[in-house]
Amino acid sequence: MARKPVIAGNWKMNKTPDEAVAFVRELTPMIGEFDDVERVVAPTFLALAAVAAELRGSSVKAASQDAHWETSGAYTSQVSASMLAPHVDYAIIGHSECRAFLNETDENVNRKAKAILAAGLKPIVAVGESLEQNEAGETVPFVRSQVRAALDGLAPDDMSRVVIAYEPIWAIGTGRSASGEIADDIIKTAVRDTVSELFGMDAAEEVRIQYGGSVKPENMEEFMAQPNIDGALVGGASLVANDFAALIEIASRVKGRRSANA
Repeated sequence: MARKPVIAGNWKMNKTPDEAVAFVRELTPMIGEFDDVERVVAPTFLALAAVAAELRGSSVKAASQDAHWETSGAYTSQVSASMLAPHVDYAIIGHSECRAFLNETDENVNRKAKAILAAGLKPIVAVGESLEQNEAGETVPFVRSQVRAALDGLAPDDMSRVVIAYEPIWAIGTGRSASGEIADDIIKTAVRDTVSELFGMDAAEEVRIQYGGSVKPENMEEFMAQPNIDGALVGGASLVANDFAALIEIASRVKGRRSANA
């Protein structure tokens, strides 16, 4: 099954609303032709409505960096998936920074995934191990447990709208990254095989799985050449228009229609 690659730029706590709008005005013409790749940007909540308005009419999608599992209520500082629905197509949940600094739990990731799907959006579910877990040989069982928890109670049909991002914590913002071959093996064993066990082989073949962690133009082709890697969740490189556009061009050339026509 040919899975459309998805490249998502997670801007984290960067860019004011004015800066974010100026950035997408610069970026959109650079990546507009690559419609064989799903292109997604995730600004801060403060900039989200302005960026979404700027992207309206283009084929580039917006994502939120989080979403609460309730539709409304006494949850100071939070934004619900139903509130986000008019502005975005995707919502990132379970990012290691949220797990580490904001006490994000597996249970809450699962609640958020269900709420995001119920709101008609697509969750990007981040999973990944620490350096200590990696060095102790615990990567596969730990990531499998995160995937199982995040997808608990979902249906096989949901997998067409779920994106899973494997991001080893030790590779995020450090300049270090897993090799393409190692990342692909972990994604196959810990993520895709777990989806197959939960929902069947068809669902496992349909779900798109990204790699994340110090992804840049210099190593993007190595990741995109792997059979189980369907895109990237990108941090720092997504803040530079030329770099982000280069990642999308590489994904198109290696995994998209241009590859098929080569």
